[in-house]
Amino acid sequence: MSTYTEQEIDTIRQAAFGAMTLVSAADPGFFAMFKESMAGAKALASASGELQTVFKSGGLPPMPKGGKDEMKATVLGALQQSTQIIQTKAPQDLEPFKQVIAAACDQVASASDGVKPEEQQAINEVKSAIGLL
Repeated sequence: MSTYTEQEIDTIRQAAFGAMTLVSAADPGFFAMFKESMAGAKALASASGELQTVFKSGGLPPMPKGGKDEMKATVLGALQQSTQIIQTKAPQDLEPFKQVIAAACDQVASASDGVKPEEQQAINEVKSAIGLL
């Protein structure tokens, strides 16, 4: 993990876990949230190389404080910042990062009773923030 500073690792982790939280929160429910978090964690675990090490380092990153809109703005900002960090420090990891984030969000949304329109909207916002839309 020598490529990234501790602060950069925190930003990347907050972006990844925050993206899954945005999708999960779009269609709330306790049991659904449990299934969704497991599905998202599996997707992040499928990352390769240094990205997997980043995702597995430490416990759960702190989630942004504030209301839903403030949380969304913080997470989308962290996603944009993460793509810039990775592009600068390890450009070979940028596409894999984008793909694992998109896969994690898709799996979170699909984990409980199919993808709801609200979840699809959150997925589209995440994909836009990382440059996939």
